[in-house]
Amino acid sequence: MKFVPRVHEYNVGVNWTGAAAGPTTDYASYSRDHEVSIAGKPALLGSADPVFRGDASRHNPEQLLLAALATCHMLSYLALCAREQLAVTAYSDSATATMTEEGGAGRFVTASLHPVVTIDDDRLDLAMELHHLAHEQCFIANSVNFPVTRQATVSNGRETHVSGSVRTTHP
Repeated sequence: MKFVPRVHEYNVGVNWTGAAAGPTTDYASYSRDHEVSIAGKPALLGSADPVFRGDASRHNPEQLLLAALATCHMLSYLALCAREQLAVTAYSDSATATMTEEGGAGRFVTASLHPVVTIDDDRLDLAMELHHLAHEQCFIANSVNFPVTRQATVSNGRETHVSGSVRTTHP
Protein backbone atom coordinates (compact mmCIF):
# COMPACT_ATOMS: atom_id res chain seq x y z
CA MET A 1 0.00 0.00 0.00
CA LYS A 2 1.40 3.37 -1.01
CA PHE A 3 0.93 6.22 1.42
CA VAL A 4 0.16 9.64 0.01
CA PRO A 5 1.66 12.43 2.11
CA ARG A 6 -0.83 14.84 3.63
CA VAL A 7 0.09 18.49 3.88
CA HIS A 8 -1.01 20.62 6.83
CA GLU A 9 -0.58 24.38 6.89
CA TYR A 10 -0.62 26.66 9.93
CA ASN A 11 -0.89 30.41 10.24
CA VAL A 12 -0.01 32.73 13.10
CA GLY A 13 0.32 36.46 13.32
CA VAL A 14 3.02 38.22 15.33
CA ASN A 15 2.63 41.87 16.28
CA TRP A 16 5.33 43.81 18.14
CA THR A 17 3.43 45.70 20.84
CA GLY A 18 6.60 47.08 22.37
CA ALA A 19 6.63 49.96 19.89
CA ALA A 20 4.26 51.78 22.27
CA ALA A 21 7.19 52.06 24.71
CA GLY A 22 9.42 53.61 22.05
CA PRO A 23 11.43 52.72 18.94
CA THR A 24 14.45 50.43 18.78
CA THR A 25 17.02 53.17 19.15
CA ASP A 26 18.83 51.50 22.05
CA TYR A 27 19.39 47.76 22.50
CA ALA A 28 19.16 47.90 26.29
CA SER A 29 15.89 49.79 26.49
CA TYR A 30 13.51 48.75 23.72
CA SER A 31 10.57 46.55 24.67
CA ARG A 32 10.52 42.94 23.49
CA ASP A 33 6.75 42.63 24.12
CA HIS A 34 4.65 41.13 21.36
CA GLU A 35 1.41 39.28 20.76
CA VAL A 36 0.95 36.05 18.88
CA SER A 37 -2.46 35.82 17.27
CA ILE A 38 -4.16 32.72 15.95
CA ALA A 39 -7.60 33.07 14.41
CA GLY A 40 -10.39 32.26 16.85
CA LYS A 41 -8.11 32.00 19.91
CA PRO A 42 -7.03 34.39 22.67
CA ALA A 43 -3.83 36.33 22.00
CA LEU A 44 -0.66 34.87 23.47
CA LEU A 45 1.44 37.54 25.18
CA GLY A 46 5.11 37.10 24.48
CA SER A 47 8.48 38.66 25.13
CA ALA A 48 12.12 37.63 25.07
CA ASP A 49 13.62 35.47 27.79
CA PRO A 50 14.57 37.77 30.72
CA VAL A 51 18.24 36.92 30.00
CA PHE A 52 17.70 38.79 26.72
CA ARG A 53 15.98 41.73 28.46
CA GLY A 54 12.48 40.33 28.11
CA ASP A 55 9.48 40.45 30.43
CA ALA A 56 9.47 37.40 32.72
CA SER A 57 5.67 37.56 33.08
CA ARG A 58 5.20 36.74 29.37
CA HIS A 59 5.85 33.58 27.38
CA ASN A 60 9.14 33.43 25.50
CA PRO A 61 9.95 31.53 22.29
CA GLU A 62 12.29 29.12 24.06
CA GLN A 63 9.57 28.06 26.52
CA LEU A 64 7.05 27.74 23.71
CA LEU A 65 9.34 25.43 21.73
CA LEU A 66 9.74 23.19 24.78
CA ALA A 67 5.98 23.33 25.41
CA ALA A 68 5.39 22.29 21.79
CA LEU A 69 7.66 19.26 22.22
CA ALA A 70 6.06 18.19 25.51
CA THR A 71 2.46 18.67 24.39
CA CYS A 72 3.06 16.99 21.03
CA HIS A 73 4.45 13.94 22.82
CA MET A 74 1.53 13.93 25.24
CA LEU A 75 -1.10 14.20 22.52
CA SER A 76 0.59 11.49 20.42
CA TYR A 77 0.78 9.25 23.49
CA LEU A 78 -2.85 9.79 24.50
CA ALA A 79 -4.01 9.02 20.94
CA LEU A 80 -2.03 5.77 20.90
CA CYS A 81 -3.40 4.77 24.29
CA ALA A 82 -6.96 5.48 23.14
CA ARG A 83 -6.41 3.31 20.05
CA GLU A 84 -5.19 0.49 22.30
CA GLN A 85 -8.07 1.10 24.75
CA LEU A 86 -5.49 1.71 27.46
CA ALA A 87 -7.20 3.99 29.99
CA VAL A 88 -4.98 6.93 30.95
CA THR A 89 -6.37 8.69 34.02
CA ALA A 90 -3.58 11.26 34.58
CA TYR A 91 -0.63 12.68 32.63
CA SER A 92 1.90 15.34 33.59
CA ASP A 93 5.35 16.31 32.38
CA SER A 94 8.17 18.47 33.73
CA ALA A 95 10.13 19.04 30.54
CA THR A 96 13.52 20.75 30.43
CA ALA A 97 15.78 22.01 27.67
CA THR A 98 19.27 23.42 27.30
CA MET A 99 20.25 26.15 24.89
CA THR A 100 23.82 27.33 24.29
CA GLU A 101 25.10 30.58 22.87
CA GLU A 102 28.25 30.98 20.85
CA GLY A 103 29.41 33.84 18.69
CA GLY A 104 26.18 35.78 19.14
CA ALA A 105 23.92 32.91 18.05
CA GLY A 106 22.07 30.38 20.16
CA ARG A 107 20.70 26.91 19.60
CA PHE A 108 19.02 24.22 21.60
CA VAL A 109 21.34 21.30 22.25
CA THR A 110 18.96 18.99 24.10
CA ALA A 111 15.47 18.63 25.52
CA SER A 112 14.27 16.13 28.10
CA LEU A 113 10.71 14.96 28.63
CA HIS A 114 9.68 13.41 31.94
CA PRO A 115 6.11 12.19 31.50
CA VAL A 116 4.39 10.72 34.54
CA VAL A 117 1.33 8.70 33.59
CA THR A 118 -1.33 6.91 35.61
CA ILE A 119 -3.34 4.19 33.90
CA ASP A 120 -6.33 2.11 34.91
CA ASP A 121 -4.93 -1.04 33.34
CA ASP A 122 -2.40 -3.79 34.07
CA ARG A 123 -0.58 -3.43 30.72
CA LEU A 124 2.31 -1.33 32.03
CA ASP A 125 4.76 -2.73 29.46
CA LEU A 126 2.48 -1.63 26.62
CA ALA A 127 2.04 1.77 28.25
CA MET A 128 5.82 2.17 28.32
CA GLU A 129 6.21 0.97 24.70
CA LEU A 130 3.70 3.56 23.55
CA HIS A 131 6.00 6.35 24.77
CA HIS A 132 8.59 5.24 22.22
CA LEU A 133 6.00 5.10 19.45
CA ALA A 134 4.58 8.48 20.50
CA HIS A 135 8.02 10.01 20.16
CA GLU A 136 8.42 8.49 16.70
CA GLN A 137 5.06 9.94 15.65
CA CYS A 138 5.42 13.38 17.25
CA PHE A 139 5.51 16.00 14.49
CA ILE A 140 7.49 18.48 16.57
CA ALA A 141 10.14 15.98 17.73
CA ASN A 142 10.55 14.93 14.11
CA SER A 143 11.18 18.56 13.15
CA VAL A 144 13.93 19.57 15.57
CA ASN A 145 17.66 19.10 14.98
CA PHE A 146 18.70 18.34 18.56
CA PRO A 147 18.36 15.25 20.76
CA VAL A 148 15.14 14.79 22.71
CA THR A 149 15.38 12.39 25.63
CA ARG A 150 12.55 11.02 27.69
CA GLN A 151 12.28 9.24 30.98
CA ALA A 152 8.74 8.01 31.45
CA THR A 153 7.04 6.82 34.60
CA VAL A 154 3.87 4.76 34.32
CA SER A 155 1.85 3.55 37.28
CA ASN A 156 -1.44 1.77 37.80
CA GLY A 157 -1.58 2.28 41.57
CA ARG A 158 -0.19 -1.20 42.27
CA GLU A 159 2.96 -1.18 40.17
CA THR A 160 5.23 1.52 38.74
CA HIS A 161 7.56 1.26 35.73
CA VAL A 162 10.27 3.85 35.09
CA SER A 163 12.19 3.92 31.82
CA GLY A 164 15.85 4.64 31.63
CA SER A 165 16.71 7.79 29.77
CA VAL A 166 15.91 7.13 26.12
CA ARG A 167 17.78 9.34 23.69
CA THR A 168 16.54 9.99 20.20
CA THR A 169 18.43 12.25 17.82
CA HIS A 170 16.68 13.83 14.90
CA PRO A 171 18.88 14.99 12.02
